[in-house]
Amino acid sequence: MLTEINFDGIIGPSHNYAGLSRGNIASASHAGDVSQPRAAALQGIDKMRHNLALGLPQGFFVPLDRPDAPWLATLGTTPEAAEPHLRAQAWSASSMWAANAATVSPAPDSADGKCHLTVANLVTMPHRSHEWPGTLAQLRLAFANPAFAVHAPIPAPFGDEGAANHMRLCSGHGAPGVEIFVYGVGGGRFPARQHLDASKAIARHHRLDPWRTLFIRQSDSAIQGGAFHNDVVAVANEHVLFTHETAFEDREAAHAKIRAAFPAVEIVEVPADAVSLPDAIKSYLFNAQLVSLPDGGGMGLVVPTEARETPAVWNWLEAHVAGNGPIRRLLPVDVRQSMANGGGPACLRLRVVADPATVDPRFIADADKLDRISEVVTRHWPEAIASADLASPALVADVRRARTALLEMLDLAALN
Repeated sequence: MLTEINFDGIIGPSHNYAGLSRGNIASASHAGDVSQPRAAALQGIDKMRHNLALGLPQGFFVPLDRPDAPWLATLGTTPEAAEPHLRAQAWSASSMWAANAATVSPAPDSADGKCHLTVANLVTMPHRSHEWPGTLAQLRLAFANPAFAVHAPIPAPFGDEGAANHMRLCSGHGAPGVEIFVYGVGGGRFPARQHLDASKAIARHHRLDPWRTLFIRQSDSAIQGGAFHNDVVAVANEHVLFTHETAFEDREAAHAKIRAAFPAVEIVEVPADAVSLPDAIKSYLFNAQLVSLPDGGGMGLVVPTEARETPAVWNWLEAHVAGNGPIRRLLPVDVRQSMANGGGPACLRLRVVADPATVDPRFIADADKLDRISEVVTRHWPEAIASADLASPALVADVRRARTALLEMLDLAALN
């Protein structure tokens, strides 16, 4: 049976605050802070436990090998000898944000009846541009079943940042849907990370019906305001599109295209005069998991605790729930370590609509497996990392030892 499975990235032992992501305000504002990798990973695991308790299928991806010595070797250097900015890029733990791992088109949308995944190239940001080989290896292992087709990345220079710029509307997860690719246009102080040509190429590889595939431009004001991905200002689930007023460049035309392609859509728009764009970005109101709760429970919104702490945001959400809107439950989770580095609950997960029986079970979570992952994290993840620590050979050894322990426990040593 087809169902939505959320695959969360386990936050890696190299989690640190280097402020590498240009255009990501949270990342830049915490650059140089001391990170807490152990606490970060345990927060992420608790979020997975929280979603399992709601009755939602849950999977995970493991951290990539860091620092990325082979990537530094292509630049003629090593983790010990690299200039500080290159060293920081090699240490990045940003693969934890699984929303950027790939773009996913479920089988009902594809002409060949397969679930298609295209690994994101992430070429716009140097610290993420070397993620895709490790991510592709995981995707090909997790989704090796013939029910899936896993594609290599779209070539440079066409920037693709995965599911963070992709939405899907449908009557139910297992029904045919309308896929929405949101792209940006360059210019201004912050770069547009999702290119139209990349999105169109993915749609072709995924064999999508052109009549049920939309390409919509993200607003320049959103990008320049700090909404570096569409999922910072909009999220969709089944028939509901939850969006900020400023999300799309031509709001009226975008809404009209969406309604024409999927007449059953319910657009829940948050006005800018109720929640400003800065408040939406600070709280990551839209970088939330909008989920269908089991047993007819309606939809729930898994939001970071920062949303509850931002008065305008929480007031709007409570009024929406009280007004019998489609979001019936507000579900705050603490992912502060991820938030400080620029990623909320939605950044941490990749949505895959599939039959769980077709997924490699080593990547599927249950309560016992999450407990065992927590034990490895508690035993091996560094408690804290300061910027100066990235030059330490001892930290390199500790981080690699920690990841190896996790892979061995999960029987995934082939990824080492």
